[in-house]
Amino acid sequence: MERTLGILKPDCLRRRLMGKVINRLEDEGFAFVNGMIKHLTQKEAEGFYYVHKDRSFFDDLVEFMTSGPVFIMLLERENAIAKLREVIGATDPAQAAPGTIRREWAESKQNNLIHASDSLENAKFEIKYFFSNKSGS
Repeated sequence: MERTLGILKPDCLRRRLMGKVINRLEDEGFAFVNGMIKHLTQKEAEGFYYVHKDRSFFDDLVEFMTSGPVFIMLLERENAIAKLREVIGATDPAQAAPGTIRREWAESKQNNLIHASDSLENAKFEIKYFFSNKSGS
């Protein structure tokens, strides 16, 4: 079994779509190993998204991710990283495949409801960033 990290972003919680997204993930065979609702601080958001620090959208991303609570999920299933990326769809909902979470419910490229780890290396970092080694590795 493989583990990955997902984050339901502030727009997902603000729009009360958390239950729909969680149901979809469960329907896709994901098991919820751990989860927490958290309001990220600026420092936490900057640290989590540090790989994007030199990109033009970094400040807007940090501002968005600190604009309200998020639901951080430690998920598990076979091929979890690739499957979660498939289920959520492309970053830009206009380019996401039909039936994906972002195509169904996301409003924009920034307000796209959910974050998902994009590689095994990033999943390991992201899981450790929010969860202890005991529950996350």
